[in-house]
Amino acid sequence: MPTENEESVVLTRKGELLTIVLNRPERHNALTSAMITRLATVFGELEEDPDARVVILRGAGAGFSAGVDIAEYLTTEGALDRDNLDAGIARLPELVLAMRRCPQPIVALMHGAACGAGFALALAADVRIAGRSARMNDAFIRLGVSGCELGLSYFLPRIVGMSIASELMLTGRFIDAERAVAVGLVSSVVDDEELDAAGIEMATDMLVASRLGLRLTKETLRSARDVDDLSEVIALEWRAQRECLLGDNFGEGLQAFLAGRRAEFD
Repeated sequence: MPTENEESVVLTRKGELLTIVLNRPERHNALTSAMITRLATVFGELEEDPDARVVILRGAGAGFSAGVDIAEYLTTEGALDRDNLDAGIARLPELVLAMRRCPQPIVALMHGAACGAGFALALAADVRIAGRSARMNDAFIRLGVSGCELGLSYFLPRIVGMSIASELMLTGRFIDAERAVAVGLVSSVVDDEELDAAGIEMATDMLVASRLGLRLTKETLRSARDVDDLSEVIALEWRAQRECLLGDNFGEGLQAFLAGRRAEFD
C-alpha cells in the first residue's frame, strides 16, 4: 500500500521527463510534514539520478499549493502547537536548496493558488508557466511573521526587481497571472486547460539538449547570478563551455546542424 506521503506526492516518469504532482487537491495541495520530507528526499536524490533530465512540478486539482497546512499543527483546542510546527517544517529550507542544487531544470506549472511555501517552491524552479487562474502571494507577512522566508528575499528581487519584490513581501498582496508575466515572474500565461501541454512543450525543447549541456547551463546560471564582475562570469561560462566542447556531444551537435537533422545526444 502507498504511504501517505507517496499518495500526496505522485511521481511519474515518461522517458527522461519526471513529473512531480502535489496531490492533496481537497486541501489545495497544502504541504504536510510528510510531503515536505518526501519532496526534500526526491529533489535531493535527483543529483544522482541519470535517468531524469527534466522535471515538471505541478499541483493536482484547482491550484498549485496553498502553502503549509497549518491545520496539521493545531491542538484539539485549536491552539498552535509550536514544537510540532517547528519539527514539521524543519526540512522546508532543505527542500528549496535541493531544488536549486539538483542538476535537472525544473518547470513549475502554476494554476490557482500558489501561496507562502507554495509560492517559494515555484520561485525555486527554473522556469514558471502560469495558467490564467494563477494567483500568487507571500502569505507569511499576513500571518504576523517576516515576509522573508524560504528564499523569497533572494529570488524575488532578482526576478522582478526590488520595488515589486518589496511591494509583494511587505503587503502579502496577490499577483495574478497577467501581471506576473508582465514583470517577468513567469515565462508565459496559457489557459488552464493548456497548462500541461505547455509544460510538455517546454520540457521537450529542453530534452533536445545534451544532458551535460543542460546540467552545466543550470549550474552556471545559478553561479553567475551571484557574481557582479563580468570577467568572473565569463570565466564561469568558459569553464562550463570548455567541458562541453571537449566531450562527444559537441561533435554530434555540429554534424547534426550541418546535416539539417536533430542531434542524438547522450
